[in-house]
Amino acid sequence: MKRLLSLFNVVSLALLAAAAYAYQEVRQPPSTPKPPPLELEEKRAVQVRVYFTDPQIQSMKPETRTVQVTQENASTLAQAALNAWASGPRASGALRLVPEGTAAPKAWVRGQHYYVNLPAAYQKLRYGTSGERMLLCTLTRTLLEKGGQDVTFLVEGKNVDTLGHLDVREPYTRQDCAD
Repeated sequence: MKRLLSLFNVVSLALLAAAAYAYQEVRQPPSTPKPPPLELEEKRAVQVRVYFTDPQIQSMKPETRTVQVTQENASTLAQAALNAWASGPRASGALRLVPEGTAAPKAWVRGQHYYVNLPAAYQKLRYGTSGERMLLCTLTRTLLEKGGQDVTFLVEGKNVDTLGHLDVREPYTRQDCAD
């Protein structure tokens, strides 16, 4: 009887195992590549001025922010500025006006008029007259920084008479929020 583990048998067995492994690998379907995220337009960095309040809630503190927008029109710049406003200040000596995690208001523009749709949570902030005035005025000054005539405030898409203690039936202008 010849040797079972001869050099020829061992090499042949190794080649057979390699061929079986290669056959299994070739039969596997190729993995599906992950598609890149869809970006319809290129984003550009634009600087906007966003207003916050000082710790005593007496005056407004401006802060220049760089935001990413796909178009440089009034609506997209307004929404980007409000998103930066809701995220709070980066500089020390300024306070955010809404609790962290609170949704940013939605904004749109018609001609020279800005409309801000505040979430229902803004009705429940209970800041008192000076805090509510500072909330509305920082929004107004942020939006009217690059132009526009006035800002009309809505809550949940509806006209309301007041936001806390303040009358919001009429639009706010730059003069209503002068320091």
